[in-house]
Amino acid sequence: MTDTVESEQQGADDDRSTGLRERRLAAHRGARRVLARFGFHLTLRERLAVLDAAQDVHDLDEPSDLYGDGVVEALETKVAGLLGTEAAVFFPTGTMAQQVALRCWAGRTGNRTVAVHALSHPEVHERNAFSEVGGLRPVRVTSEPRLPTAAEVRDFEEPFGALMLELPLRDAGFVLPSWEELTEVVAAARERDAVVHFDGARLWESTVHFGRSLEEIAGLADSVYVSFYKSLEAFGGAALAGPRTLVEEAKAWRHRYGGQVFQQFPTALSVLVGLERELPRLPEYVAQARVVAAALREGFAVAGMPWARVYPEVPHTHDFQVWLPCEAGVAADAAVRAAEETGVVLFGSGWEQGGPGLAYTEVHVRAAGLEWTAEDVRTAVADFVARLSPERVG
Repeated sequence: MTDTVESEQQGADDDRSTGLRERRLAAHRGARRVLARFGFHLTLRERLAVLDAAQDVHDLDEPSDLYGDGVVEALETKVAGLLGTEAAVFFPTGTMAQQVALRCWAGRTGNRTVAVHALSHPEVHERNAFSEVGGLRPVRVTSEPRLPTAAEVRDFEEPFGALMLELPLRDAGFVLPSWEELTEVVAAARERDAVVHFDGARLWESTVHFGRSLEEIAGLADSVYVSFYKSLEAFGGAALAGPRTLVEEAKAWRHRYGGQVFQQFPTALSVLVGLERELPRLPEYVAQARVVAAALREGFAVAGMPWARVYPEVPHTHDFQVWLPCEAGVAADAAVRAAEETGVVLFGSGWEQGGPGLAYTEVHVRAAGLEWTAEDVRTAVADFVARLSPERVG
């Protein structure tokens, strides 16, 4: 799980005691071939080099930003234009952005209940922030490894003021519904007089699966949150986009939450660079992820592990899961040793225990992954399987 520091922390539980996480990161930094290199893999000097391109995306001779003006306002305008919304507001974190968005909607609808998926980010990764900080009441529409269906939303037994949909649903395998399913779910929520908020942390790369533009996708919802570092490789930050009146109210709550930071120009500039450099390449990464996924399936079958699973079988984005019939620690050890001994990192993320004798990890494909051929993937699979302990693999 290497696309964020947060996911690194999640995947480290199994290997922290044996030092595997540190070895894994060291192997990744020194590897000659990886599927993805993220910001936290790099040195401070390398990260700062991102700003070398800032002069190509913004006028560096204008005054620096103060409390959200200047380059931050320019970024907000650009994001609103990309998503086709009236306005957008910059937030230092997505956790803050979504809490603010949903408490604003709660005030407008008069209902503090938010319908969510049991695997949604606020339910799994935010320490009950909706209820503990925002005073909201989350209810779980479903816990199935897919987005909620229109019937589940329409027939849910409790009233709710807002429906939050995570697109894609990361903890279910970065999965997305079909465009038809998504429009039906949104319609079902509207039938219940509920607003719809998209947790679009990874919305940027969803256009390929939906076959729709960002503007069309965002246009289904009443508000949308997008992350700036998960796919755009910025230093951090997020945006909440929607009606201008909602955005203005969100700015007030941003201040109250401590999110009106004195200066944000390094982050804002890195986002503008990411929008210029990475956003146009995301469809290319998605296409390559599908090549990698197919080669993984072939490689495991040839290596004598036909039970191995890639999920989704055809990735919906440039991220997906791999499941193996072994303990997480066994897979983690084999992955690290393969990386150290071959200089090739096939599985750069931590491994999680998915059940008795079941382990899974996340695979991320970015610019570095474009260099891989299907044969490269199959060879790396063979190297990995050769290092699994046979007596500990089911």
